[in-house]
Amino acid sequence: MSSTDTNNGEDPDKTNINIRLTETFLEDIDATWTDEGYNSRSEFIRDALRDAVRHPELTRQSWKEIAAVEHARRTGDSETFSRDEIRGDEE
Repeated sequence: MSSTDTNNGEDPDKTNINIRLTETFLEDIDATWTDEGYNSRSEFIRDALRDAVRHPELTRQSWKEIAAVEHARRTGDSETFSRDEIRGDEE
């Protein structure tokens, strides 16, 4: 079971949890949430966890591939791909 804290009078529908991360991973998270336009680290992490819960069929590799394609699209480093190519349905 995870460790939880009281929310110090903040939103009563939310609970704080504590997690341990390496400094390097936290730096990666911080660079990502700011680059992606999130307002806070917490907002970014909530979205990442929500995606993982809503889409359990996607593997870690699938998420990496989606992220790589999205990054390439945003930075203009690559051609665009069809939905079927991304899903691997093209032969």
